[in-house]
Amino acid sequence: MRFYPLLILCLFIAHSHASGADLALDRQGSPNAMQQLDQYGNQLFNPFFDLGSWHGFLQPATGNEYGGFTGPMIIAQEYGVFIAKQLEQISLHHRDTEQRFDLQSAQHSQQTLPSQLIQHYRWPTLQLTLSLQFINSSTALIETKLTNLSVKTLPLAIQWQGSLLEAFSLTQTYQERFPNWQMRFDNTPDKLMIKFAQLSAPWQMMLSGQEQYHITRSISTDTTLTSHKNSYLSHAELEIKPQQSTTIYTQQRYVQRPEETSAVAWQHVMKLSQQQQQRWATYQQRLNSDSPLPLAVQTKAVATLIGNWRSPQGAIMHDIVSPSTTARWFNGAWAWDSWKHAYALANIAPELAKQTVLAMFDYQISANDPIRPHDEGMVIDAIFYNKDPQRGGIGGNWNERNTKPPLASWAVWHIYQQTQDRDFIALMFPKLLAYHQWWYRNRDHNQNGLVEYGATLHPAHTNEQGELLFTVEYPTTAPPLDLSSCKRSPANESFSYQCSGNDLYKQVLEQADYLALDIPVQHGAGWESGMDNAARFGFINPEQLARYAKKHHQGHLKKARLDWQVQFLPNQFNQQLVGYSINQESVELNSYLAQEKRLLASMASLLDKDRLAQQLDTDSRALADKINACFFDAQSGFYFDRQISASPSDTLCNGQLLSHRGKGPEGWAPLFTRVASPQHAQRVVKNMLDPKEFNTHVPFPTAALSNPAYDPNIYWRGRVWLDQVYFGLIALQNYGYWQHAQQLFSKLIQHSEGLLAAQPIRENYHPQSGQMQGATNFSWSAAHLLMLAQEIKHPPPEKEVKHQ
Repeated sequence: MRFYPLLILCLFIAHSHASGADLALDRQGSPNAMQQLDQYGNQLFNPFFDLGSWHGFLQPATGNEYGGFTGPMIIAQEYGVFIAKQLEQISLHHRDTEQRFDLQSAQHSQQTLPSQLIQHYRWPTLQLTLSLQFINSSTALIETKLTNLSVKTLPLAIQWQGSLLEAFSLTQTYQERFPNWQMRFDNTPDKLMIKFAQLSAPWQMMLSGQEQYHITRSISTDTTLTSHKNSYLSHAELEIKPQQSTTIYTQQRYVQRPEETSAVAWQHVMKLSQQQQQRWATYQQRLNSDSPLPLAVQTKAVATLIGNWRSPQGAIMHDIVSPSTTARWFNGAWAWDSWKHAYALANIAPELAKQTVLAMFDYQISANDPIRPHDEGMVIDAIFYNKDPQRGGIGGNWNERNTKPPLASWAVWHIYQQTQDRDFIALMFPKLLAYHQWWYRNRDHNQNGLVEYGATLHPAHTNEQGELLFTVEYPTTAPPLDLSSCKRSPANESFSYQCSGNDLYKQVLEQADYLALDIPVQHGAGWESGMDNAARFGFINPEQLARYAKKHHQGHLKKARLDWQVQFLPNQFNQQLVGYSINQESVELNSYLAQEKRLLASMASLLDKDRLAQQLDTDSRALADKINACFFDAQSGFYFDRQISASPSDTLCNGQLLSHRGKGPEGWAPLFTRVASPQHAQRVVKNMLDPKEFNTHVPFPTAALSNPAYDPNIYWRGRVWLDQVYFGLIALQNYGYWQHAQQLFSKLIQHSEGLLAAQPIRENYHPQSGQMQGATNFSWSAAHLLMLAQEIKHPPPEKEVKHQ
């Protein structure tokens, strides 16, 4: 038998675990299938990931799983799947008496710390402690500490066993789902391996065939595999002297490239372990103990962000923080998610904050881009392990159909404020300026300095001639116009047509007697705003439209549809089509750009570009004046988007305000960005604090209660998103409503289901009941909780504004 003296410690020393209390997040779970999804498409359990790892673990949920950690889950390029219910479970026997140390009858406890998972078992003569932490992005270190409590030498026989899952879901095996794919154990004298066959299922699971999972131990073992190579048994023996301890280490490594296959040298593991404990202690020291948000919830928010950290793999060239490891579609990085994650991490983990920004700018479009040089400066919407087919990849989640709202400079400047890293500003400033300029070149249809959301030229949006694609559906009668150039959908019993052409789209709008109309560019524009299906972009369901028609048009549906129609305006630069704008100038987009001009001015000044700084500051003030002139509705006391026409106009505020599409959180963006006049801000605050509008059980839904398209279960037409809560509360503080901001923050904390309990932080919350909704372990919710914990403050008494 071979021992490693540095690692099998015969010392009677109490081991010091990570600082901090148990984590207020349930990490127990018994995965019975590779995918066990809830109603929102989330994996049911909340595995522990850390340090950019692509594999994570659970605590056992039942007694028959004691003696090991359950899982693991791996991120199969873009999808989280469990590969085992329990990959490694220990059993212990006294070699001489053959007594089995029954794990279920032992005194046992679990600790789930932010930095590691721990299990304790105790019998009269033996104590077992298992702990798991990550020591690098591919390696989880499991410490098995055995303490002899007796006065005699204890001879032990140790076994580890584990099996791979056969079920893909609770109703289907993975071989039924993927007949030509398998994962199987293999072993060598010094390690146990799982080998994964190649698989390309872009919407379910993807593997290159190079990925492997390795288990190595600091003690020699004899390992046997079953005939089907789907389970194993490893055996070892050792003796522990009276009142002393022995520690065995195991590395579980998920490796995705051949160059990653070497395990960490055993002499380095203790140093790496200590470094990770110090890293987590530093995170916790940077939390705000004076906030109304309890430290336990702040710690859960940090654990959420760090758990969603992914190291560079595939097409991802810098570290990212994904929206959610456990949500089915969210194992990539989105632009404005990344800006929010970076802003929150600037105080907690500033180097990771920088990495998340750089990861998105790795794919900033350049002037010599082979596909879209006309989008020079744009940062694409979403990056994943695999690029899309346009870029020579096989992925379906990579997205260049749009960008996201301009908050990159907001994040970068906050990183500078936390780090004073002038070099980072010098690196980012030209990139940010090019991105800023892209908006005015590619999304300002009438060139009046007020910008629209829109969509890129993309095969999902347009045909080869750059004309719009759309699908129109009519009821049981033939359509009232010539659709002979369209393709009838054969699987649909109604009259549904897949069409293309800008003029034909306009004819469909003018007729307005369709049953349904779907246009990909509309989705792209909604995605570009980040508020995917918000009411202001014309999204309303048939029942809501019928109610709206009854209230405003005596039940006339055709007239009601006209109020909710959107058009798309081709944008040209140097007589070349460069994209499309939706036919409305958006208030929060222009507010963000006014803020960005101000922040870019600060960066320019820092870099001694004084003339440019002065010009940017002047432009910011001018844009603020335009926003107050063109987007504020005096009748309702709120800011709205403004609809524009395709034809040029000399009028600054061209077109009508879209107040009939209801109020949404875009209306307080001018307050968040400090561009609203005090008089306008007072009117907006009145709406924000009104219980019939936004002051709900959980405050600040994404559509006011009075909005015709409000539904508390619809993604961006009612659910509460914590980014919009953050923008709203900071908006209140910016204009002196400190006490109201504090009260609403407390309301959010108390009424959001699971926030103060062991449930994961969620993507959104029901505004009227507080019920959890959407993705679990959601990063930007965690990020905004941390921001609010840092930024919602007690006011100086003389600064508080009394609400009228």
